[in-house]
Amino acid sequence: MSLFRITSVLEGLSYLIILSVTAGLISRDFVFALGIAHGVLFLLYLVLSLHTSHKQGWSVMIWLMVFLAALVPFAFIAVEMYLRKSPQEPQVQTT
Repeated sequence: MSLFRITSVLEGLSYLIILSVTAGLISRDFVFALGIAHGVLFLLYLVLSLHTSHKQGWSVMIWLMVFLAALVPFAFIAVEMYLRKSPQEPQVQTT
């Protein structure tokens, strides 16, 4: 779970950096390198979100919300808050 949380924050920050290039805050000379880094982090986020979803027993709707948060600027903060509140280990039911 901690790897997913770290990846979530890094992916969100890389997205904000890419957007700051668009706003003219960062030179366009770095677009290729930033794009590659963001793409790798996005794919890692996708894979780790699926793994964490399975491990934590999330519903499809929760996973979908976590995935869609990768497309919205600053939404990674909401994901981090959700992950801090959720239990670290899945609940095991005994029969």
